[in-house]
Amino acid sequence: MTTVQLNPVGWMSQLSQLEVSLLQQSTKSDLYGIFRKCCLAVLNSGVEEDDYHKLFSPYGDFDVHLVRRERGVKIELINPPKVAFVDGKLITGVHEHLFAVLRDMLYMGAKHGTNFEQLIDAPTSLTTHIVFDMLRHANAISQDLDVNMVLCWGGHSIREEEYQYTKSVGYELGLRGFNICTGCGPGAMKGPMKGATIGHAKQRNKKGRYLGISEPSIIAAEPPNAIVNELIIMPDIEKRLEAFVRISHCIVIFPGGAGTAEELLYLLGLLMDEKNKDHKIPLILTGPENSKAYFEAIDQFIGATLGAEAQAKYTIIVGDAAKVAIFMSKQKAVVERHRRDTGDSLNFNWTLQISEDFQTPFMPTHKNMGELNLSLDQPTSSLAATLRKCFSGIVAGNVKVEGIQEIKKHGPFELTGDIELMQKMDVLLKSFVEQGRMKLPGSKYEPCYRINL
Repeated sequence: MTTVQLNPVGWMSQLSQLEVSLLQQSTKSDLYGIFRKCCLAVLNSGVEEDDYHKLFSPYGDFDVHLVRRERGVKIELINPPKVAFVDGKLITGVHEHLFAVLRDMLYMGAKHGTNFEQLIDAPTSLTTHIVFDMLRHANAISQDLDVNMVLCWGGHSIREEEYQYTKSVGYELGLRGFNICTGCGPGAMKGPMKGATIGHAKQRNKKGRYLGISEPSIIAAEPPNAIVNELIIMPDIEKRLEAFVRISHCIVIFPGGAGTAEELLYLLGLLMDEKNKDHKIPLILTGPENSKAYFEAIDQFIGATLGAEAQAKYTIIVGDAAKVAIFMSKQKAVVERHRRDTGDSLNFNWTLQISEDFQTPFMPTHKNMGELNLSLDQPTSSLAATLRKCFSGIVAGNVKVEGIQEIKKHGPFELTGDIELMQKMDVLLKSFVEQGRMKLPGSKYEPCYRINL
């Protein structure tokens, strides 16, 4: 048996005895099993595998314990994966990520007088407070920071030329002093960070930030890539999405599958809200030249469902990484001026209004998926929220543990709605499947949904 004890890092190295007691109490709850899986996923950083069975099955004898010390706790690893070690020593970034998981999943739940899972069901009136508090405790927001955080969304399963393009965009952004925030996994989440590290190095920028935001149900499918130097685990996908849009200043969307469509629909739903009509969030959809058809399909779907007003919220730039970065550099001043004029925080977008429909956690069960109002005859913002939930369910069925188990037990999700809308969804989803955007290359994709036409 291999046993490794890790000293705490950051502010987790100084905890009160009460805080330590609360942490130890949390290890006796059902949450501890999820905490163990998240730790195992972190230890597999760099392993590109989105099948949780294949990722976890070799490590049935792995475990993680908390060891009490006077000033805090140590993490004790039992039979950890060898991939996390170099010459017998745990990789520093992985060490930091493990304590980030401890901080977010065990400490923050205890801090709010509940546990991490119960934060999912917190009243929506508290959602933004919870998001802010978790980002603050992770030291991710500060008035001393510049207006330079670019959020990069895109798929974990993308073609090689698309991956290289994401690196090029990251490089151009890094040269211009931008930091990168992503979902922290592989593909379009890793590429921009990797490119930005080169741009930062050339500019002798030693304070580059590579912020990765995940959540327990997806971290196993998308273990944090090795570039991430700030890892944050939010309780659920809705709080994760809110954290993304509140902490970022500009947004770039690369090619992706159902998850990327979910993210785009979420953002467009917010921007289509009348309360946010004056909000400044620069948004670019971009990829290499051979991704043009992908963006045309996305643009057509948005136009046919949410309309021309939604299409006007983004700019499509194909095959020009420098142009993307130059555009964002110009928009940076616009964003900062808007924040100052409205009295908003420069590093947490308080004034962005997020309705309850976008904050309420959606559980992708067959019943909930079947009851979605997939009709064009509803307010645009409501339609965006519904479509977001639909694509979120497909993501769950593709890569999330509970979603995959739901599909194995009950079969594919049944999607029913207006024939016109269902036909448009069918065309878009088929294009994702044909382009290999639902699973990592080499995996045979079995659709987790059935569209009733």
